[in-house]
Amino acid sequence: MESRIERSGGGAIVEPQMNAVVLDRFGGVDELSSRRIPLPEVGDDDVLIRVEFAGVASWDAVERAGGYDGAFGVASTFPYVLGWDAAGTVAAVGRNVTRFHVGERVYASTNPVKRGGFYAEYGVVEAEFVARVPDRLTAEQAGAMPWDALTALSGLDLLGLRPDGTLMVFGASGGIGHMAVQLARHSGIRVLAVASGDDGVALARRLGADDVVDGRKDDVLAAAFEFAPGGLDAALVTAGGETAERSLRAVKNSGRIAWPNGVVPVPVTPPSAMVSYYDGDVSRAGTDRLNAIIEASSFEVHVARTFPFKRIQEAHRALNDHYVGKLALKVG
Repeated sequence: MESRIERSGGGAIVEPQMNAVVLDRFGGVDELSSRRIPLPEVGDDDVLIRVEFAGVASWDAVERAGGYDGAFGVASTFPYVLGWDAAGTVAAVGRNVTRFHVGERVYASTNPVKRGGFYAEYGVVEAEFVARVPDRLTAEQAGAMPWDALTALSGLDLLGLRPDGTLMVFGASGGIGHMAVQLARHSGIRVLAVASGDDGVALARRLGADDVVDGRKDDVLAAAFEFAPGGLDAALVTAGGETAERSLRAVKNSGRIAWPNGVVPVPVTPPSAMVSYYDGDVSRAGTDRLNAIIEASSFEVHVARTFPFKRIQEAHRALNDHYVGKLALKVG
C-alpha cells in the first residue's frame, strides 16, 4: 500500500482530504453537517471504496441520536461519520488483498463506530465485507442493499423452510421485508406479505408474494389463517408493535419466528412459537450467496427516493415519512 502522505510544493506534509457528512455530537437532524476531513487509513486487509451511493436507514437516525453510543464496546469519537451501506468503485487495496482491483464496482457493509461510515466520498472496510456489484444492479440499488438483504437472507436461513412452506413477512414493503419476499419466493416458499399502505401492497404483490394484506387496515390474523388454515410454518418480522405481536398467533406452536436484532418493540407477551433474535451475516459467505441468488433471479432493490449529498438533513427527515423500499444518498 502506498503512503497517503503527500508533500506540497513548499515541502510541507499534506494529508489527503475528502468531503464527508459528520456529527460533532449526537443529536437531531441539525447536527449533520458537511465538511472536509482526512481520508481514512487503509490497512493491509482493507479496501478503500470511492463511494457513489450510500444507504440511508432507520438505524442511522438511532445512531445519530446516540442510541448506539458504547453499544459495540468501542468509545465514540468525533467527527463521527454515519453510513452502514455503500456501493462505488475500489480506490485502493491493502497489501494482503488480492480479490479486488482498483476500479472494480463493489458494495460493502461496515460498522461506522470503529472506522467511520459511508456518508463520505471514501470509506474503508475489511475486504471480508466487500463484494462485487452484480451486473444487473445499479450502484444506487447496490448501495442501499447490503445490510437489509443480508439480514433477510440470514433470517430465511434461520427458519430453514422447505419449498411450499408458509411464511409471513411482516413489514414486507420495508427495506428488509421487500427483499425477504423475493428471496423466499426464489426458494419456492409460499409468502403472505404484510405490507403498509396501497403502495406497499402493490410493491409486495409485484415482487411475487402469494398473498398481500395491508397491516394498517386489514385483519392480519384472519388473513393468515385463511392463507394457512393449519397455521403458518414461520414468520420473519421486520417491524414490531401490537399488530405484529397479534398476528404471530397464526404461527404454529411448532413453527419459528425470525426477529432481527434492532427491530422494536419486541413482543410484550412471547408467542407460542419459538422466537430467534439474530444478526445478518454480512461476511463474504453471506455476500457470495446473495450475489448468486441475484444473478439467478429477478431480484431488485426498490429505492423510493435518492437525495443529493448536500441534502442529507432532508434524507434523515424523510426516514419519518411513509415510503416503501429504501432511501439512498448520492455521494459521488
